[in-house]
Amino acid sequence: MLNEEKIKAMNRLALYEKKEGKKYFPISKYFRSDYVGQALIRNLFLVTIGYLLLMALVAMYNTDFLMENIHKMDLKKLAFYLIAGYGIILGAYTFLTFILYNVKYYLAKKSVRKYYEQLTKVEKMYQYEDKMLQSHSRSGGKR
Repeated sequence: MLNEEKIKAMNRLALYEKKEGKKYFPISKYFRSDYVGQALIRNLFLVTIGYLLLMALVAMYNTDFLMENIHKMDLKKLAFYLIAGYGIILGAYTFLTFILYNVKYYLAKKSVRKYYEQLTKVEKMYQYEDKMLQSHSRSGGKR
């Protein structure tokens, strides 16, 4: 005899594994600090590369101005502004990355926890069916 509730639950679990599970299972295998730390390190490298590329583009765009006025410029002040700009941008992106990846981790853990709760319910359905079949076979099929 087919148990419709069990079939529906198994179908939901299979759909979860194919869609959301592909995204959330890998995240849930990490500790929160490792997952967020990895994202912050990646953020550091990407922001640094992006900032350097942006500054290179600005310098190339203003090449004529720079060549004509480089001897008049206060290079210490320029370096201070470039480093301060980098620090501000890095701080902002680091803060956003920290918040975003903590939220992603929380959502993944919550989602995977619900998945395992549903999996436990299906397992209990199987155990109940096994008990019923065993008690039915012991009684010789008679009620």
